[in-house]
Amino acid sequence: MELLPFLRTQVRANRLANHRLHTAMAPLSHEEFHAPRTSFFPSLAATLNHILAVDIYYIAALHGEADMEAQWAAFLPCDTVDQLAAAQARADERFIALLDRLVPEHLDEIIDLDRGSHVQRERRGHVIAHLVNHQVHHRGQAHAMLAGTSIPPPQLDEFLLPSEAHLRAADMQALGWDEQRLFGA
Repeated sequence: MELLPFLRTQVRANRLANHRLHTAMAPLSHEEFHAPRTSFFPSLAATLNHILAVDIYYIAALHGEADMEAQWAAFLPCDTVDQLAAAQARADERFIALLDRLVPEHLDEIIDLDRGSHVQRERRGHVIAHLVNHQVHHRGQAHAMLAGTSIPPPQLDEFLLPSEAHLRAADMQALGWDEQRLFGA
């Protein structure tokens, strides 16, 4: 398996997992979304807003946008699950679109990450892999926090193998996707 098709599948897996998690969380009250919980960040809202803020920063960097630091600084946390789900969906789709435009050679290009006090330079492929891992890491924390609510945490893995299409049919329909969009040729 080549790296670029793998990364394309992973950014779609992130979108699918975010969709599942946010759909499950939709019935949470405002209070439950913001309630103190035990994890790295103190609430579901704080954890999921952190994922979104980091996505916005790194996706801007991956697009070569010079204002990535300003986008990070201007980020306003979403107050509701609905607002967060919509904003995360936009970020996820932007990430997917970026990966769909890349060719393998782009993964070795050096991109700039404006850190405010300095510019960090990294390979595009490393930044993409880091961002995918970041989402999985913190989404797992949110998943665990959700277990402390009245909402059962949704299945976020074991549904992404090509032979398990039946396990994701409703999610794929909700996203307007088909198996070709998920796995490519």
